[in-house]
Amino acid sequence: MRSLITLKALTYSPTGGIVAAPTTSLPEQLGGMRNWDYRFCWLRDATFTLYALMFAGYLDEAQAWREWLLRAVAGTPEDMQILYGIAGERRLVESELDWLPGYGGAGPVRVGNAAESQFQLDVYGEVMDSLHLARTAGLHPKEHVWQIQRVLLDFLESNWDRPDEGIWEIRGERRHFTHSRVMAWVAFDRAVKAVERFGLDGPVARWRSMRETVRAQVCRDGFDAGRNTFVQYYGSKNLDASLLVMPLVGFLPVNDPRMRGTIAAIECELLSDGLVKRYHTSTGIDGLPPGEGTFLPCSFWLADNLALLGRNEDAEALFERLLSLRNDVGLLAEEYDPAERRLLGNFPQAMTHVALINTAGNLSAPGGPGEHWRQNRDKMDRMV
Repeated sequence: MRSLITLKALTYSPTGGIVAAPTTSLPEQLGGMRNWDYRFCWLRDATFTLYALMFAGYLDEAQAWREWLLRAVAGTPEDMQILYGIAGERRLVESELDWLPGYGGAGPVRVGNAAESQFQLDVYGEVMDSLHLARTAGLHPKEHVWQIQRVLLDFLESNWDRPDEGIWEIRGERRHFTHSRVMAWVAFDRAVKAVERFGLDGPVARWRSMRETVRAQVCRDGFDAGRNTFVQYYGSKNLDASLLVMPLVGFLPVNDPRMRGTIAAIECELLSDGLVKRYHTSTGIDGLPPGEGTFLPCSFWLADNLALLGRNEDAEALFERLLSLRNDVGLLAEEYDPAERRLLGNFPQAMTHVALINTAGNLSAPGGPGEHWRQNRDKMDRMV
């Protein structure tokens, strides 16, 4: 309930937009430079937010968020941004306020976010997945929604193989990130489901072919057979906690040996005091100096995976550990420093509270998000 109230408080009522956090430049490393402005709405948050709101029965809020999403993505796909202002503002130029010392001496203090101009392939999958979820839940579908999706798919067919900045909005070289390609697969998969389950029009044979092309590439180029794990980007040996979404979106069953190997590798290499790091920042992949806390949404994703594997005691123990990190009024930031025993990053963080709600549902109710993902996966397996 506290997390649901927090999402409501982070919502701008006139538009339904939910900000990632109401703060800017609270550091992800004390005294460091990983200080970002999160006072905007991210398309990437759409799917998991809809899961959380609809599972909890807050359909009005879910519909308002969907309407914000539709207004944001309307237009030409090549102009689609990955984040917008609460009223749909597009110009969010990042600047540094050198005259401000920053929290605890961390600097620079930033206003705006340069990710506005990045190419992040995964958001196309997130948008397609969220609109598919809304349609499945019966959120008063509108005729123009499918036309918007068709335009996005046309763009994606010609651009899915491009390198991008990825889910973590790196400031370094663009890469062929495995998670990005998985979400491209999600986009084509949900398009196929829209035709097959809802009778919508579209070149379903071509979309099926695209879906299988993307899947084959990910399983070939994004998987390290020697280590039995998927990797951060094609040709890499590094891990990335974003790979934990693969069974959650139905790309592979959680019991697939490749997925089991990936989860085991993440548990072995990305855990710090039982919590999950996004990736090893020491590799320099993000173009920034190394160092940040453990990432709380990824830690909830690990709990989801453990539950789907049938490791319920481990999943519940991790969930309880995460709950223990809340402050005195039940709020969570984006990251946590196990050594200093304190929250890090912008606060409170919507994505963390969304993950908490979904994992709570996954662990407590047979009809929760975990079961929804499982059913979608099973249907996908039979179809393929």
